[in-house]
Amino acid sequence: MIEVDGREVRLGDRTLIMGVLNVTPDSFSDGGRYLAPDRAIEHGLELAREGADWIDVGGESTRPGSTPITSEEEMARVLPVIRGLRRRRPGLAISIDTTKSEVAEHALRAGAGIINDVSGLRFDARIARIAAQHGAPLVLMHLRGRPATMQQGPFARSVWRSVGDGLAWSIRRALESGVRRSQLIIDPGLGFGKTRRQNFQILAQLGRLRHFHLPILVGTSRKSFVQAIVAGEGLDVAPGKKRGSYWTLAAAGADPVPAGGERPTQQSAGRSASGYSERMPLPLLVGDAAAVAASILAGAHIVRVHDVAATLPAVRIVDAVLGSRK
Repeated sequence: MIEVDGREVRLGDRTLIMGVLNVTPDSFSDGGRYLAPDRAIEHGLELAREGADWIDVGGESTRPGSTPITSEEEMARVLPVIRGLRRRRPGLAISIDTTKSEVAEHALRAGAGIINDVSGLRFDARIARIAAQHGAPLVLMHLRGRPATMQQGPFARSVWRSVGDGLAWSIRRALESGVRRSQLIIDPGLGFGKTRRQNFQILAQLGRLRHFHLPILVGTSRKSFVQAIVAGEGLDVAPGKKRGSYWTLAAAGADPVPAGGERPTQQSAGRSASGYSERMPLPLLVGDAAAVAASILAGAHIVRVHDVAATLPAVRIVDAVLGSRK
């Protein structure tokens, strides 16, 4: 049970869906599409209508190789969107995806109720004090290195030692700053400073995080390690080959599309969705849904996704399977 905006949210009865709303020009999958506040607000509302339990608003890209921006620039992007979402739908739960305490504090005042810190307090430990002062839930993610260089290696020899020790450190810092344990959520940080194989090792053994006795959030949506497997790559990147994705592998000559056919999209499959999902290849949507299903079966309480409508059926099926065990 966590408390969001003064309301108790029960975890475990069903999987919660966090809808991704990137208000950035350079995110890895939808950069620039929702940079305009009005367009971002409409997309956030559409994600909620499609089934998102809360909307995760981010104004700074954390894709591999991304460049940091100032707090002022980040706030100029996210605050109008948070205010607009709160005004248009007062009861909607909103999280601020940031590593800066100044941005987190202003976002909470603007109407956000949750802080999602991908650095796990490593970049700005004051975020924990802000969360404690406002009584806001705090997502602590494991990140190895920094976004600009995290995928260049060297990578941890033992991914579980790295993730376990890193999350334990973040939890201690949060508790020391006054955050209630009942308001903490952990995220193993898939795609953040891990190899392709390590990401799948985490998915396969996600239950190892249960010893923290905290809700687990997992984000696999549109990440290159999922895209690469969908495109037919193996668990290990061949020596001298760049870490690929569905898009880069297709451009390099791999053929993740049926021979002689166009790459099917969600729209061509019979559904016209809002936003960027109209352009997403159908195999990638199916791959994303499969990764989400694997996450929930392994123990995730919350999943972070871009394509809510395409993912919701898989979430409901897996929840039904788990519910039948009780």
